[in-house]
Amino acid sequence: MNIIRNCTTSDRNRLVEIINGIRLFTQEEKKVAIEIIDESIHNKYQEDYSIYVIEHNSFVVGYYCYGPRALTNGVYDLYWIAIDEEFQNKGIGKILLTHCEGQIASVNGRLILVETSSLDEYIGTRSFYENNSYSIVSKIKDFYNYGNDLIIYAKYL
Repeated sequence: MNIIRNCTTSDRNRLVEIINGIRLFTQEEKKVAIEIIDESIHNKYQEDYSIYVIEHNSFVVGYYCYGPRALTNGVYDLYWIAIDEEFQNKGIGKILLTHCEGQIASVNGRLILVETSSLDEYIGTRSFYENNSYSIVSKIKDFYNYGNDLIIYAKYL
């Protein structure tokens, strides 16, 4: 059974384990993800980040983080969806994405933006968003590094 709930201080260590266990994330990405969790848990940027965890049989197996896009009306960024590698490709990401979309829609959000990389290692990530009705709205060549473009996906609610 899956339960989605707000992230709490007691989830921090488990989320750090999940983040550190994801081979796709660079050390810098892992550091940023953990910093955002810490800031959210300590209410430093509560209006900027919302984090939800998913429990599978009472065990936290993933989370997502989103927030409003500054200076916009109803536009939100989905910053992270992270699933323990042992639980990937089992539909948990879709459950989290659907929950996130519902949370955003409940506050009259109208557009969700997701940023990712063009590297071959991210083909699964790109396919995930495309299979969930997200479309590429922008591509910035050599954004992250030479040969590593920024791809921005969007979904209107």
